Amino acid sequence: MNKYLDWAKREYSLRERLVALVFAGIFFVLVLPYLLVRWSGSLDQALGLPRFTAGVLNPIVGIVLILGGGFLGLWSGQTQVTIGSGTPLPMMPTQRLIVKPPFTYCRNPMTLGTIVGYLGIGIWLGSFSTIAIVVLFGALLLLYVKFIEEKELEARFGPDYLAYKKKTPFLLPRVTKRPDH
Repeated sequence: MNKYLDWAKREYSLRERLVALVFAGIFFVLVLPYLLVRWSGSLDQALGLPRFTAGVLNPIVGIVLILGGGFLGLWSGQTQVTIGSGTPLPMMPTQRLIVKPPFTYCRNPMTLGTIVGYLGIGIWLGSFSTIAIVVLFGALLLLYVKFIEEKELEARFGPDYLAYKKKTPFLLPRVTKRPDH
């Protein structure tokens, strides 16, 4: 926990944040999806898993999820850089608590966008192993957020974060009218 709090003490310039995001973006937007696509067939075959297909629905649903998740992830990142003066990266966290969209819909819109986008890849490919990898990765990411990141945010932002946490869902946005922040 102390390491996270130490990282939060330094405010990075916009240039430093953007450089870090370029490298993170290359990894999360290009490398990981490429690896999922490249290895999904081999992994399904090695595990004896059939591909699932619903014809034209696979690419349609997959693309909708990829674009929706990608949009939510990019919007979240942009908000963290501009409003929060930080990044999604733990070593360059936001300097301010963000209680503006998309963070008014749920506390972890980037995580939601990431999981949805990667699930879209699995559905497009019709790959059970890709979906299993995404679910496992998503579960580990959610555990990290719940037990490490949220504790760090409580330590840094105190009562303001606790009030935000109380009225904003963890991951899945409410379908009813959301409370004002």
